Amino acid sequence: MDAMDIRIVFMGSPDFALPTLNALHEKFDVVGVVTQPDRPAGRGRRIQPPEVKELAQLLGLPVIQPVSLRDPDAMDQIRAWSPDVIVVAAFGQILRQDILDLPSFGCLNVHASLLPRWRGAAPVQAAILNDDITGVTIMKMDRGLDTGPILSQESLPITDEMTAGILFDILAQKGADLLVKTLPDYMNGEIIPQSQNEDEATYAPRLQKEDGRLDFSEPARFLARKVRAFHPWPGAFSFYEGERLKIYRAYADEHLNFEPGKRIIVDDKPAIGTVKGVLVLEEVQLAGKSRVSGADFLRGAKDWIEERDGG
Repeated sequence: MDAMDIRIVFMGSPDFALPTLNALHEKFDVVGVVTQPDRPAGRGRRIQPPEVKELAQLLGLPVIQPVSLRDPDAMDQIRAWSPDVIVVAAFGQILRQDILDLPSFGCLNVHASLLPRWRGAAPVQAAILNDDITGVTIMKMDRGLDTGPILSQESLPITDEMTAGILFDILAQKGADLLVKTLPDYMNGEIIPQSQNEDEATYAPRLQKEDGRLDFSEPARFLARKVRAFHPWPGAFSFYEGERLKIYRAYADEHLNFEPGKRIIVDDKPAIGTVKGVLVLEEVQLAGKSRVSGADFLRGAKDWIEERDGG
């Protein structure tokens, strides 16, 4: 089957989905786009369209925004588009069996982990917290949550500089590139979907705002991973003098040991003792204040000092 003969319906909503939609539009016939409804967002709670809607309109693609895929009009429109395959990337709604069965080649998903590791809503954050390697998976969807058979995968090392935001962007592009390489081979019968090993499955549940609170009874190395994993959302934080202290960048110093939660200064930066090592805060923001370096924060936090170590 020639690439431009493949009729594709794309389902996606946030910025993670944008590289995939762009790549599909360049190489295939995207006949329609399904995305979430416009919703209030930001401090002013102004109605905002999903990023995918904005891109689809820029590309001149037809878009529908059903509140639910149970909407008969939405289903009628998807049928009318007559897709050979539906591609899903961070859509935000569960696909029912009648949609999964609609295209002759099924529904494919671009997932930001090496399945079966980190199924669920927060695979990027879970990988930063727990692993040194992650990647993307192209899978054929079934009724389960990220349980369908795998078509292709590509791995990527996680470096100490990667936040969730940085890794999201990298995996979004990597997923798009892998999809456009995988799709023709799959539709020409050259790729046989491989079942996932259920014994190796792990789950990454949706994060809540409170998940960002740091617990200093955990090791400093793990807390430093949390700071990276939870940036930009939900954001890592602690408290100082009763005010929320957002922590944007931090590193672990495992050569020092102080009581968990004890505030100290290390190399002219604020630091906090943990069960193993100390967490050194490089960039922070106190509620109602500007985002500043750790050193600048200390200039206004005269009572932070409980004990000095290092420069």
